[in-house]
Amino acid sequence: MVGALLLIMWQGLLPGLLCACLGFLAARWFSPRLGALLRTPDHHAPKLAAAVVALIPIIVIALLLPRARGVILDAPTTYRDLLAFMARTVLDFRDRLPVDIANQLPTGASDVQRAIATYLASKAGTLATTGRTWLTGLLFAFVGLLIGALAAARPTVIVLRPLSAQLHARLTRFGETFRQIVVAQFWIALFNATLTAIFLLVILPLWDSRLPYSMALILLTFAAGLIPIVGNLICNAVLTLVGLSVSPWVALACLVFLVLIHKAEYFINAKVIGHRTHMGVWELLAVMFVMEAVFGPTGLVAAPLFYAYFKRELEASGWV
Repeated sequence: MVGALLLIMWQGLLPGLLCACLGFLAARWFSPRLGALLRTPDHHAPKLAAAVVALIPIIVIALLLPRARGVILDAPTTYRDLLAFMARTVLDFRDRLPVDIANQLPTGASDVQRAIATYLASKAGTLATTGRTWLTGLLFAFVGLLIGALAAARPTVIVLRPLSAQLHARLTRFGETFRQIVVAQFWIALFNATLTAIFLLVILPLWDSRLPYSMALILLTFAAGLIPIVGNLICNAVLTLVGLSVSPWVALACLVFLVLIHKAEYFINAKVIGHRTHMGVWELLAVMFVMEAVFGPTGLVAAPLFYAYFKRELEASGWV
């Protein structure tokens, strides 16, 4: 399992792994409900559920692609432009503040501004070459969904041989960990993205203020919401900086909104994950820090899941 998970991280297959787990759980959830609804035999219900799970993304893409094609295919370009826009906003920070406040800033603050802007510009340059990687990740996600759905439809084997039994036990523990952490985090991320959409598309326009890159910010809020603790910090920084490009008051409104909505979830989420997986907040942060340093941004997403799974294995063996 250690070798398999390291190989998945090394080859960039994490979207496929997560979607395989999602497809498996979705097919298992649909199976009894479709069987009861259509009154099909028990051995046909899993196959029907797998077909439904496989067809759902195809139907959604067919319906949404004509309207959302630019959002999906041009996502790396959009976020590259967003990072460049944030870099310019940081450089113009003093000019956007009231004169009395700007005069109070130390002279060394300009060096910090240039350092932050240079970092953001470097990340924007990196995103310029990720278009093919982004489409490959989407393909891996769809293939993973199919694999998970088909795995859920296979007939149950009563007697397992030793190797199969060990693999089954470990995959079962991994699936339980995924269901406890990632599924809960998905709903939290969806809730955060919905509130952010209401704030950006409804509340701010009522005040005659609109933030650029609103759709990109909403999608970023959802993606960052999948990362416990650190995701909220990312959303806070990005939304506040983009709000500063409009006016200091809009930036303050964005910050207040994020504090009221996301900061509560910041602690609740860590508490929930820590309670379900017997992890302390310091453990979660330490593992996320190490995984991000080794594997980059995907390590942040994988860290809570992988660490919780390994801790579950150690607990089952009586080591911890």
